[in-house]
Amino acid sequence: MGSFVLAIDQGTTGSTVALMDARGKLRASVNCEFPQIYPQPGWVEHRPVDIWESVGKSIRAILRKKICKPTDIVAIGITNQRETSLLWDRDSGEPLNNAIVWQCRRTMDFCESLRAAGHEKTIKRKSGLVLDPYFSGSKYRWLLKNTPGISRLLKSGRVAAGTIDSFLIWQLTAGDVHVTDISNASRTSLMNLKTGKWDAQLLDLFEVPREILPQIRSSSAILGRTRGVKGLPDGIPIAGVAGDQQAALFGQACFGM
Repeated sequence: MGSFVLAIDQGTTGSTVALMDARGKLRASVNCEFPQIYPQPGWVEHRPVDIWESVGKSIRAILRKKICKPTDIVAIGITNQRETSLLWDRDSGEPLNNAIVWQCRRTMDFCESLRAAGHEKTIKRKSGLVLDPYFSGSKYRWLLKNTPGISRLLKSGRVAAGTIDSFLIWQLTAGDVHVTDISNASRTSLMNLKTGKWDAQLLDLFEVPREILPQIRSSSAILGRTRGVKGLPDGIPIAGVAGDQQAALFGQACFGM
């Protein structure tokens, strides 16, 4: 049947999985929505299990169309809602909390405290981002301050943090890989734009320990290989990851910008 690429678009209200043939033609697409959670005004959350289940259901629905055999899938690409952040247990793979969604404003007071302390220019200069609850750094801090039992898990090295790309790659590889691509890392307020690495001063300002964060990789690297995914063979390379807005720019062939 030829070679096919599976594309996962994990968005704010649902997950879309598309099947592309070797010529880049869209052969099938399936979307699965999941609920939004609003604990109080200005707060927005997702259940990580809902996110992963929506991806899995969409993958299986694509395979049921029998356009290709699972063994004909030669690569998987991921694009995702970017700043949405969560923690999970490295040993069990279980989420430690609901994901804090990019729209959530719960960390406004902390961001204002950084601004009042004169750190806004440093954050903008190093990360390229304005100081705002939109980005992941303050979300990670909130989770680290408000997750029950987090101190014990941190001491034992069991806490993993990530944006949605990291969480999906972890799930697709059965916990073999804890990585993020550089486009998603650039939306955390924790990465130095000049070095492409986590910045010690930014980590200190947001009170995020380096050891819980994923390794930063190129968007076009092979970031991992499938293992234990229902319906898919082991060993399919996850060979392209980018945040949704960067992926859209690439998809529209805006290469000269």
